[in-house]
Amino acid sequence: MTSALDRSLRILVAEDDAMIAFDVIDALAEFGCTASGPAATVKAALNKAEDPADQIDGALLDLDLRGERSYPVATALIRRNIPFAFTSGYGADAIEAAFRAYPCLLKPINRSDLLTVLRGFQTPADGADALNGLLCRKPDHTRGPEG
Repeated sequence: MTSALDRSLRILVAEDDAMIAFDVIDALAEFGCTASGPAATVKAALNKAEDPADQIDGALLDLDLRGERSYPVATALIRRNIPFAFTSGYGADAIEAAFRAYPCLLKPINRSDLLTVLRGFQTPADGADALNGLLCRKPDHTRGPEG
C-alpha cells in the first residue's frame, strides 16, 4: 500500500472510547502512521505527551477524557511544539476560547478530514490554512461516511 503521506507519523491517540480509539488507530495505519496509545485518561495522555522518548509527531485529543478536559495535554504539546487536533462530539462551542484556534475533528471522524489533519501535521506552516477550516464543523454528509 502506498502511503497517503510524505512520511510516516507517530500520533498520540487520546481517546476514552475503545471502539473510537481503535477505529482511529486503524485509519492511522491505513495512512501509513503508527499510534502511541490509546491513552484513555488525561494523566495517561499527559505522560505520553511529556515523554521525549515517545517521539510523537502529532496528537489527536478527545476533548473529554472520562469527564476531564484534555487541555493539560494540549498545553504540554504546545510547549513541545507538537501539532494536535481535538476530537469531539460536542462541536466548537464546547472548546474553551483559548483553544478554539486549534483544529477539531467532529465525531464520527471523517477519514478525509483526518488525512487533512495528518498532512497539516507534516508541514505545520504549509498546512495551517487547511487545518484552520477544521474547527468542529458540521459533517458534510454529501461526501459519504468515509469522505
